[in-house]
Amino acid sequence: MKKISTFILGAALLLAITGCSSGNAKTEAKDQQVVKLGVIGADTDVWDGVKERLSKEGIDLEYVKFSDYNQPNAALSDGSIDLNSFQHQFFLDNYNEEHGTDLVSIGNTVSAPLGIYSDKIKDLKELKEGDKVAIPNDVTNGGRALLLLQSADLIKVDEAAGQTPTVSDIIDNPLKLEISELDASQTARSLSDVAISVINSGMAVDAGLAPKKDAIFLEPVDERAKPYVNIIVARKEDADNDVYQKVVAAYQTEETAKDIESTSKGSNVPAWETFGKK
Repeated sequence: MKKISTFILGAALLLAITGCSSGNAKTEAKDQQVVKLGVIGADTDVWDGVKERLSKEGIDLEYVKFSDYNQPNAALSDGSIDLNSFQHQFFLDNYNEEHGTDLVSIGNTVSAPLGIYSDKIKDLKELKEGDKVAIPNDVTNGGRALLLLQSADLIKVDEAAGQTPTVSDIIDNPLKLEISELDASQTARSLSDVAISVINSGMAVDAGLAPKKDAIFLEPVDERAKPYVNIIVARKEDADNDVYQKVVAAYQTEETAKDIESTSKGSNVPAWETFGKK
């Protein structure tokens, strides 16, 4: 009888301890706020430092990785993710207009210059008549790429097209360059097939390129680059969400600025220092 009583008491004690432990785990899990962040590609080096700082504030930043520019805004709109960080303001404005969405910027991240790259030539002067050129095929990055080619004195586009010229807006093409429009994620992969390719900074880094070192022509970071500052984006109703504002604050730090400098090899610029926090 004594043995049975001891067994029952021990089992009850074990159950109490287990229940207490389980309760604590639930409390800890409940206290840890999960924020799903949509990003493009595999490179999260800069965000990893932010993630670590946020964890100390009870915020678990969870990456949701996408392979192309069409997915993260759709996922944000339908609530699959909480925030995304992959695009510039001009891209976001165009997306909202085309899809009837109301996504907003809640903080600046980096200014990432667009670059012209090549596996075949070292200088744009080496381009020959009829050479192939790859550019992104979305409206904003495609237009930006054409303006970059114009800055490099390779083509001229109609001024009336503003910030979003298309191939049909080219009014002068002395070398009769053959321009191929590809998904932005394919521009780096096209290097073996074209003479030059215009590649977004993030895609270039993912492909193992160092923009400041490997680009044969790099977009200048000045007032004209302001519409292309990369941003953290939320749904409009969540713009003032306290937790999301903590994510922005954890990003816009001196530590992040140092990480941007080291991971981009000096190519990218902390945008909140140059253009303001938002």
